[in-house]
Amino acid sequence: MRFMCVGDSMTIGRAGDFTWRYRMWQHLSMTFDGPFALVGPRTELYDAETGTASSSAYAADFPPAARRHLAGWGEGWLHMAPVIADTVTAHRPDVLLVSLGLIDLGFYTDSAQTAENARAFLTAAREANPHIRCVLLPVIPNIRAETDAPFAAECTRFNELLAKAVADLDTSTSPLLLASHPATYDIHTDTYDGTHPGPTGEHHLAAAFADALHQAWGVGGAYAGVATATA
Repeated sequence: MRFMCVGDSMTIGRAGDFTWRYRMWQHLSMTFDGPFALVGPRTELYDAETGTASSSAYAADFPPAARRHLAGWGEGWLHMAPVIADTVTAHRPDVLLVSLGLIDLGFYTDSAQTAENARAFLTAAREANPHIRCVLLPVIPNIRAETDAPFAAECTRFNELLAKAVADLDTSTSPLLLASHPATYDIHTDTYDGTHPGPTGEHHLAAAFADALHQAWGVGGAYAGVATATA
């Protein structure tokens, strides 16, 4: 089974991070019964010093072949919808693990436009693979939402629209899952800046995807990572 992680800065990670992609690879290595691969056109982390996605300085021994992804610092549904069909065709994922939306709402599009871009993304992915499966993570409001009420409202509204899109577009041949918001995720302790996950946050995000896969489709096992770990 071929998995592709799709996301923004929370998914690509920065130089020195483990990333939730690494936590997911660890989890699948321990629980998935059969061969699997993480696929995608990119392998790098974001390098804050150069402002480019050019770093290979992962915090752990992450095998190069497992580092593959489709994620970008500052990229959202707006950016991924136009490229997902070609990416699916080229890299042949069976399952997309998608965490997008916060950067869109923060800088590019309102909740309605962002939801339309999400629908366009899913439509394009299915054009490339009519049997593709997708697990989508709701937006986790960041520290800005604590003081910016209109932005917080847009995050809430987008999550409602995303849930509706999943309900509307889910089919037996190309099933969609809406992962649960990590119940104990705390932006003050699970991120390093109120937005981007630190080690515990990475575990929480990986667990959201892993538990959705396991509970709905029997893929892998329940997430057993230690969410209080620091490494």
